[in-house]
Amino acid sequence: MEVQFVLQLCREALLLILILSGPPILTSLVVGLLISVFQATTQIQEQTLSFVPKILLVFGILGLMGPWLISQIVLFTTRIYSAIPQVIGS
Repeated sequence: MEVQFVLQLCREALLLILILSGPPILTSLVVGLLISVFQATTQIQEQTLSFVPKILLVFGILGLMGPWLISQIVLFTTRIYSAIPQVIGS
């Protein structure tokens, strides 16, 4: 039971990491793609042109989705702590 529990816990943790990191990474990817197309068409090769909008939008997404992200982490942590008696009792 303990080995299966640990494997299930690791699987859920990895899935949670993917779900929580998805929106900021996808936002950064889309913004980077749009800015690179803009740079290619205008031939402007400024490094900060791609960095500043990406960082601002990623912080914006984290600010907007912050409560949901925290609630998912709290739910996962609560499930782990509530399962401790089952693991110790086995």
